[in-house]
Amino acid sequence: MSRKIILAVTAGLMALTATACNTVRGAGADLESAANSVDDAT
Repeated sequence: MSRKIILAVTAGLMALTATACNTVRGAGADLESAANSVDDAT
């Protein structure tokens, strides 16, 4: 029983980590794009 709970919690944490990683990566790409636009404008 406890093994199933540990596996479920681990799977949930891995899913949340993967989602957060993609979100941060996307935000970084947006910031880089904005910085490039500012550099091109000057």
